[in-house]
Amino acid sequence: MKYKLGAVVAAGVVLAGMLSPNAYADAGTQQSGSVPPGQAKHAFVGPLFQTTAIASTVPDNGDVNPYGVAVVPLTLNKLTQGNVLVSNFNNSGNSQGTGTTIVQVSPAGVVSLFAEIDPQNLPGTCTGGVGLTTALVALRSGWVIVGSLPTTDGSAATASAGCLLVLDSTGTVRETIVGNGINGPWDMTALDQGSRVDLFVTNVLNGTVAGNGAVVNGGTVLRVDLTIAPNAVPFVTGITTIGSGFGQRSDPDALVVGPTGVGLAANGTLFVADSVGNRIAAINNAVRRHNSAGTGRTFSADQNLSTPLGLAIAPNGDVLTVNAGDGNLVETRPSGQVAVRTLDTSGSPPGAGALFGLAVNPSDRSVYYVDDATNTLNLLF
Repeated sequence: MKYKLGAVVAAGVVLAGMLSPNAYADAGTQQSGSVPPGQAKHAFVGPLFQTTAIASTVPDNGDVNPYGVAVVPLTLNKLTQGNVLVSNFNNSGNSQGTGTTIVQVSPAGVVSLFAEIDPQNLPGTCTGGVGLTTALVALRSGWVIVGSLPTTDGSAATASAGCLLVLDSTGTVRETIVGNGINGPWDMTALDQGSRVDLFVTNVLNGTVAGNGAVVNGGTVLRVDLTIAPNAVPFVTGITTIGSGFGQRSDPDALVVGPTGVGLAANGTLFVADSVGNRIAAINNAVRRHNSAGTGRTFSADQNLSTPLGLAIAPNGDVLTVNAGDGNLVETRPSGQVAVRTLDTSGSPPGAGALFGLAVNPSDRSVYYVDDATNTLNLLF
């Protein structure tokens, strides 16, 4: 498999209101990395040391390279509460930006196909076609939204702006959200308040292809405001650029490297995995701001971070990120990085290019994550 950088996902972490900042206050110790002794006290991943593969994410059409992870919040039609949706970025030929499937995986490892999207049969425009990214959320209203950053041959030179695809609970695409700053949607999270939803979307194609491998400071974070009404598709009420100027670049192996995972904290701060900058950025007042915070303030940088990609907020308010560079998960809070867990050691260097999307298990103290090296959905527990 190609060495691919890029979400988690934190994509897929859908907040129903805001998270409690004080849940899970148990002690624990770090497994690896340079976290000082004692710093891991009260870390969410403190007692989590074991990993297991739940199931393969390869559907019958052979799509590979699982990216997005989203836990289903309710049972409706094809969706089952507690199951995990996973989006695939590559087709069976391992061409990046050509995957068209979302699979649904139960905690017991039962896999079903939720959607196989036909680029030739969409209800609206999706610039360039379909290549499903880490930008994946499942809403309480039964809608599933996924990002598309398509290519024609798996290369960055043919990458197109794509869109957000809106699917109903049967896996049928009902709407596309395109333009207005949506340009290579790479990862996404959501604040789900029922009749109102705020999507937070990172975009990585603003000048990236023309840059031809050079870093272009054009990466953005958009807030897409939606109204959810009965018997109607979601309606876009506004799109606001709340972050801009993030480093992004094309790469022959990674396709695109740029701002990736996003997670919304209880106080309204949006955390962004700044992959090129090797840091976690923080954008204040993300839900209500009407202007760009630029690249935000630096919440954490370097140390155990190694090209952070997927990002999720733990129930205790800490930020969980997974590294493209070394296969590690890092837990960070305002006082610093407090825990490291090694999730993948395959390849050379060990773990490089394996991790992408992740999501906290809402029913248990554990973390779902995809492993691109094995094409599986895994669990840290």
